[in-house]
Amino acid sequence: MEYISWLWDHVLPPLIGFSILVFIHELGHYLAARWAGVRVEIFSIGFGRELFGWTDKAGTRWRFSLIPLGGYVSMFGEVQGGDSDDSPSSSGLSDAEKAVSFRHQSVGWRSLILAAGPAANFLFAIVVLAVTYSLVGKPVTAPVVSGLVAGGAAEQAGLEVGDRIVSINGRAIETFSDIRFLITHRAGDDLKFIVRRDDQEIPFTLIPELRETTDVTGQKVRQGLIGITGRDHEIVIYGPLAAFWAACAETWRISAMTLEAVGQMFIGERGTEDLGGPIRIVELLDDFWQSGFLSAVAFLAFLSINLGLINLFPIPILDGGHLLFCAIEALRGRPLGERAQEISFRFGVAVIAFLFLFASYNDLARLADRWGVLG
Repeated sequence: MEYISWLWDHVLPPLIGFSILVFIHELGHYLAARWAGVRVEIFSIGFGRELFGWTDKAGTRWRFSLIPLGGYVSMFGEVQGGDSDDSPSSSGLSDAEKAVSFRHQSVGWRSLILAAGPAANFLFAIVVLAVTYSLVGKPVTAPVVSGLVAGGAAEQAGLEVGDRIVSINGRAIETFSDIRFLITHRAGDDLKFIVRRDDQEIPFTLIPELRETTDVTGQKVRQGLIGITGRDHEIVIYGPLAAFWAACAETWRISAMTLEAVGQMFIGERGTEDLGGPIRIVELLDDFWQSGFLSAVAFLAFLSINLGLINLFPIPILDGGHLLFCAIEALRGRPLGERAQEISFRFGVAVIAFLFLFASYNDLARLADRWGVLG
């Protein structure tokens, strides 16, 4: 009974949350496909064997599958290879079947269907954030120094309590979290700070120190610190229109920071230990769920933004890869050949498989360290 209770409290809520994000993503593809007149054959939450489902009047099979770590929409005529009417994959289709076939739609319609999934994730995040900002408010920690660590980089550089950090290396600072993001992986680097003090803007140069700390999940992490604390918390409640624009701005900010973090990993400025897989996602969802409903909802919005963003990466088998093929087809006037697409998709599968295994390895290593398995 204790095991069942643990699953109910710590595993089921995160899986439901993740399934909601997958449903939103695939619903975007589904609605765009139906709008384009494409026949949708399967709408699946999860992979593998079907657990239960039903077929609607339009002929779509709605199913819940065994492995709840993703999902997909299967459209009629959604195959790899050329899209021309005289290709082998087009033989035997009637005009009526071509009218509802995905690969016989125009490049514009196919691009719209492909982009609708990520767009749905961004829209979901904006709606969730906007509703939260207008009903509960947005918690904000101003980038104001409320405390200094003795001997820290900030104290040595001459910062004082009450200073407001305006920018770091030319990057505007709006919240205390922006400071943390910009210095975490820049230990040992000279960073140019602009600080506002008594209506004057003063330049400082700080070098973050590498320290080991404990994050919100209880795991030890190494990060750059400058020795300041911020406690200037406030809750800002927005009107409906202002909440919408604030949600759009936050979605843009999170997207930009995510892309910057990926770029830092790619060029070696940030360690790949931050890369997490499904285990890490479920773990974080559980941590935020245990922190309260609002924390879990806010993290769902964050995950939704990242899910939409990742799917736009130009990797074959992801939406971004398909969109890249559509762009190439629009420029060439015809699609890539079947052989070229087949090789590209195999490469994409290999990349995704490698990233999944690497992220899962990070997850398991993190759990082993957290539970003391590695001593």
